[in-house]
Amino acid sequence: MTENAQLIKISLRSPAEGQALFGPQDKFLRLIGRETGASIFTRDEEVSIQADPRMLGPVQQLFEVLLELIRNQYTLSERDVLYAIELAKQMKADQLLDIFKGEITTTNKGKPIKIKTIGQKQYVSTIRKKDIVFGIGPAGTGKTYLAVVLAVVALKEGQVKRIVLTRPAVEAGESLGFLPGDLQEKVDPYLRPLYDALNDVLGPEQVAKSLERGLIEIAPLAYMRGRTLDDSFIILDEAQNTTPEQMKMFLTRLGFGSKMVITGDVTQIDLPRGKTSGLVEAQRILQGIEEIGFVHFAETDVVRHSLVQKIIVAYNEDRDIPRE
Repeated sequence: MTENAQLIKISLRSPAEGQALFGPQDKFLRLIGRETGASIFTRDEEVSIQADPRMLGPVQQLFEVLLELIRNQYTLSERDVLYAIELAKQMKADQLLDIFKGEITTTNKGKPIKIKTIGQKQYVSTIRKKDIVFGIGPAGTGKTYLAVVLAVVALKEGQVKRIVLTRPAVEAGESLGFLPGDLQEKVDPYLRPLYDALNDVLGPEQVAKSLERGLIEIAPLAYMRGRTLDDSFIILDEAQNTTPEQMKMFLTRLGFGSKMVITGDVTQIDLPRGKTSGLVEAQRILQGIEEIGFVHFAETDVVRHSLVQKIIVAYNEDRDIPRE
């Protein structure tokens, strides 16, 4: 702490509020102190914060926003606090107050599904506004899950007549024909993440009924060729593993009254060496079309275990180190 450190005090309304703010065994306070360099002291229902003048504003905003969330019955997690710290450093922590208001829908068990990061908020907003949206970013950012949730909402509200979910079975390569079972059994392992998201929102029984009635279709990308998809919410998952030809074929399936969401992670391309990713090429070619939305997720949008975010950052940093 520098000699010219300044002090601010924040009042709490109750001991329970302090417990929610400080975290288990004061874990959140230690986290904030470590990440901001501030010295934090608590006494009764008051928090004293000593920080470098340059950090005083961000730290004060951070505490005020976290308290506001708590007072709105939001239960903080370590990931939330870390994300709020990153935003506070840019004096943007107040944007979190809009994120946690309201819910998109509920799971089949009645649990509310809410937006959890600024990136997710932009993603959901863009999908609602535009007919074709690309969601690009690392694993764990909710790209596919949120797209499926919004597709289910659109189906329930009568905005579309069916949901079409697809992904390239590139991992299978030419071996698909040698796998045991019928076609559905062969491709199911590659489409499992899409089933998982649907089951969470609708429940397995409702998903099975919707598949039987044709309200939901789950198929490999190759089965999209030659079709025009009207009044549909179409999701292409793992789009980094499409070829440019496949991507063009898919995008030109868009029919009247339909929406398309294309998700992928350009750092996880499984195509054979030397083959261009259709997702990478689509970004380059289509970036200038105003009606198409591109949302790029960052490490701070990862909503899985906090270690996942650190793993992604470590790999990205290693990738940027020059090799001899």
